[in-house]
Amino acid sequence: MSRLRVLVLAPDANPEHISLALEGYSHGEALAQLHAVTLVVSSWNEGALRRAQAPFHGIEAISMPWLDRIYHWGLRWIFKYNFHSRAMTPFLYPFSLAFEWSAWQRMRTRIIAGEFDVVLRLLPTNPVLPSPFPFFLRKCSIPFVIGPINGGLPWPKGFSQANNQKRWIDSLRRLYKFMPFARSTYRRAAAIIAGSSQSYAEFADYRDKLFFIPENGVRQSLCSSTVRRPQGEGKLELIFLGALVPFKACDLALRAAATLLRGGLAHLTVAGDGPERSRLEQLAKSLGVEESVSFRGMLTHTEAMQQLRLADIMVYPSVREFGGAVVVEALAAGAVPLVADFGGPGDTVRPDVGFKVSLTNESEVVSQMEAFLVELARDRNLLDRLREQGMTYARESLTWDAKAQAVTRVLNWVLQRGPKPDFPPPKVVAAGTGTYFVEAAPCTRSISRPG
Repeated sequence: MSRLRVLVLAPDANPEHISLALEGYSHGEALAQLHAVTLVVSSWNEGALRRAQAPFHGIEAISMPWLDRIYHWGLRWIFKYNFHSRAMTPFLYPFSLAFEWSAWQRMRTRIIAGEFDVVLRLLPTNPVLPSPFPFFLRKCSIPFVIGPINGGLPWPKGFSQANNQKRWIDSLRRLYKFMPFARSTYRRAAAIIAGSSQSYAEFADYRDKLFFIPENGVRQSLCSSTVRRPQGEGKLELIFLGALVPFKACDLALRAAATLLRGGLAHLTVAGDGPERSRLEQLAKSLGVEESVSFRGMLTHTEAMQQLRLADIMVYPSVREFGGAVVVEALAAGAVPLVADFGGPGDTVRPDVGFKVSLTNESEVVSQMEAFLVELARDRNLLDRLREQGMTYARESLTWDAKAQAVTRVLNWVLQRGPKPDFPPPKVVAAGTGTYFVEAAPCTRSISRPG
């Protein structure tokens, strides 16, 4: 496989942060193992990238002094670093455009001179934040690829967790199509990589150049090689790992596990923090399970992975999860995932590695999850089998290295250096509804439900 010269746009890529920043860095680093990658980032991430000593061909740090000051002031004083705010996306819009304009100004001469084979935008992943780069490249021969993009997951009906999180601004999302560069981004792109079945459905009009590659991945070094085997029929170790905000639905996890917790058959670790913590602690008391639940607060990424390796089952009923990186990490660590069949977790979890529950209503979700937990408590052979198969699945299919290989196949097709890869989504989704009609692959269950 010949090395490509790839210009990667990922303003927030940072190996010392979490979530999308770490995701963008990890994806870029994996590509840099295969190709000559020049990474274009915001200036405040340069120090962390230099310290990581990843094998990038080059790092270009973009500084916009007065805009950077406004950006950080807004994060601190308006959003108070609440990255779950629904108003964050429109706030980021002008800064995203300004970054790419500055990146074009910095790299234009080298692009025109033919120093790169392709431009790939990894970050931001949100599809409502368009890229002006395809417009800038309109007179150049270099193609533009965007993705994995992920977003647009509807709020499921019948869940207080969704109602408590939803904001009026969500109803304005469709207006992004009328913003500058919104349509030309995807019309001019040589390829679009969708990070979820939902995003694939949203951009189905471009199916001739549309590919599904999951948004999230895991480092090969984090994939466990040894299987945890509890002594005898001891307590099940359950874990919920995530921000304690309404849509993560930790309350559903507590209610589903309550029977096992009260019976002394399980212990639940809640790793994470947020505005819901005090309410969840009160819920544990009202359910009579407070002695079997440990609230650990915020953990570092290293600590979180240690907790996952100690767990038998990750109970994660988030009702609106775009990517669900924690599900991928749970599989790699050997914790069997029990998730809602919606969004990223629903795309990731297969019947041979974990369990998925339909988002019908709160009581049915709790009942479904409780039944699965009781089944695993009674059948430890099934638990061990799911654990081993999940770890193999993570090592072989969910690493950043595997993602980089898949993206490479897309880039080679764009450059007419290889055949068009067949990367369909795991599910066929009705765009904008979250309703799953048919399965696109045999490894997932058939589901038909309103979203």
